[in-house]
Amino acid sequence: MAAEISSGEYQALAEFRYQIRSFLAFSKNAALAAGVEPQQHQLMLALKAADPKPATVQYLADRLQLRHHSTVELIDRMEALALVRRRRSKEDRRSAEIRLTPKGSKILRELSLHHRRELRLAIPALIKSLTLILDNHDSQHVEKQS
Repeated sequence: MAAEISSGEYQALAEFRYQIRSFLAFSKNAALAAGVEPQQHQLMLALKAADPKPATVQYLADRLQLRHHSTVELIDRMEALALVRRRRSKEDRRSAEIRLTPKGSKILRELSLHHRRELRLAIPALIKSLTLILDNHDSQHVEKQS
């Protein structure tokens, strides 16, 4: 028998997706206002998260859910803007290590502060919608056991 989904669950799922899309729209607009593309912002964030280790193209492709060649093109554009620098790995000469430049670090810091403020405002609504999803699921599960 197929699992049922209640009206409340649909509403909770819709609200959760709305909250996520609202945050993503904010993030896109914040990146553009800072003079970078949203994918560039995401790549800079992935680089900072990998720090102090340098990131590889493969690591970045995975984190951004991009193909290798698309990631290389993105890095090329960012290198031209002096947001990142690329160097050959000392351990594996076939591999490149990518790091933020001071300019990239400064832009990322400002964007991250802005995002942190926005998340502090958005988190209560996200938690509420997730709680509604869980509560609706739990109540469906209890009804089936009865």
